[in-house]
Amino acid sequence: MIRPVRSRRRHRAPHGGQRQAVLLSPVLVTVLITALAFSTPREIAFSRLLPAAPALAAAVWPVLPTVLLGTACLLIMIGLSFVHSDLGTPYTVAAIAAVTLAAAYASHLRLQREEALFQVRLVADAAQKVLLRPLPHLLHDIEIESLYRAAQEQARIGGDFYEVADTPYGVRLLIGDVRGKGLSAVGAAAAVINCFRENAHDQPDLRSLARRMQLTMTRYSAAFPVDDEPEHFATALMAEIPGGGGQVRILNCGHPPPVFVRGERVDVLEPTFPSTPLNLSALLGDHYHVDTVPFSPGDRMLLYTDGVTETRDRAGVFFPLPDWVRRHEAARPRELLDELHADLLRHGGGLDDDVAALAVRRRPHAPTAAR
Repeated sequence: MIRPVRSRRRHRAPHGGQRQAVLLSPVLVTVLITALAFSTPREIAFSRLLPAAPALAAAVWPVLPTVLLGTACLLIMIGLSFVHSDLGTPYTVAAIAAVTLAAAYASHLRLQREEALFQVRLVADAAQKVLLRPLPHLLHDIEIESLYRAAQEQARIGGDFYEVADTPYGVRLLIGDVRGKGLSAVGAAAAVINCFRENAHDQPDLRSLARRMQLTMTRYSAAFPVDDEPEHFATALMAEIPGGGGQVRILNCGHPPPVFVRGERVDVLEPTFPSTPLNLSALLGDHYHVDTVPFSPGDRMLLYTDGVTETRDRAGVFFPLPDWVRRHEAARPRELLDELHADLLRHGGGLDDDVAALAVRRRPHAPTAAR
């Protein structure tokens, strides 16, 4: 899923002390205007700014506190009329009352939208748990950790996907990326994941499993066409780690190549022969090739989507993943993904594409006790 790089940076919600300052801002504005109105000559008439306080409160406060602040501003204005005459008190009082009523209604609408957004997030969280369910941290001697972050801050799921299955043929892993975005990409990702879950235990090799997923994508694309896209397709990478075999089989369907860490050596495994991305066999042919490489105890493997390698800094420089892995070659899977997420945010100032990654490690053999 390749998307154009956007130069804008997302605004983050305030936290901690910033949030408290935002919540207190209507009170601070009221105190400031009141102090200026009492301490300056009548001709300046700072009191006419008092309607700004309830207007600001509508953006951060519930309805009742907003109304109470407007009432306090009315009382302050009445008190000012005893100190300074000829302030145009009736007009300012009318303005405060009108703005307070409008602010109370605006606050009510804002709370309704926030509640609706909260419910949508609950549904999105439930959908994510179904689509990208929590993975087992350990299967036999294989440690597995996952990372997923949607590009949109309010989103929970996107077109990137991953899954793991403990099969009679070994531990099988899947990671992929659907072209496009929005609900259509999520639906296509769900179709691929469900196909993998149903067939990973039955298909004897990765080629037959890839053909099943290819057929699923073709059927899904025909059943759910997208107006602004010719068809769905996805890049995907599958890995199969046989039990005790000391190797891993990789089938790469147009996906970014995995990174292997073997001791102090870091290798990027480009496919020997390219395999066809899912749902492009009619154009490119039905070609699937499996590479077999060593995967010994202590070795690690990083699978990821292009949101990782296509993250750019302000100068347009892509995230240097192989060099980054070399600096973190000793990290355990969970630590590796946590550091990856943090460094991606630092490098790009935010995420312009969905990011998914799997960090896999074959546990070293336990030392044999001396007899």
